[in-house]
Amino acid sequence: MEIAVRMTELATVVDIAFDIDAKTAPGLQEQILPLIAAGRPLILDMSRVAYMSSAGLRVLLTTYRQATSSNALLVLSGLSEDLRDIMSATGFLEFFVITDTLELAFERLK
Repeated sequence: MEIAVRMTELATVVDIAFDIDAKTAPGLQEQILPLIAAGRPLILDMSRVAYMSSAGLRVLLTTYRQATSSNALLVLSGLSEDLRDIMSATGFLEFFVITDTLELAFERLK
């Protein structure tokens, strides 16, 4: 499980480079939730996520809820077409700010 976290002037960026399933979702959630800070945007760069199960959707929903309660914007960047289709079919796209690239995510925050 490879995750990289970096702080920029505009946001906390989490680069996820693995499939998110029942095996990896709990560890991902443990690493992401403490990164949510009041009023500070959180960008999840998912450009290297090829697959996400329902366990991954639960992690995203939990992260969204915590970010919302902390008044922090949550941005999903780099979703593949397959992930977008899954999230659209389940109604999850409505909850998130979605950008095609990390650069566009930063532009959205300016």
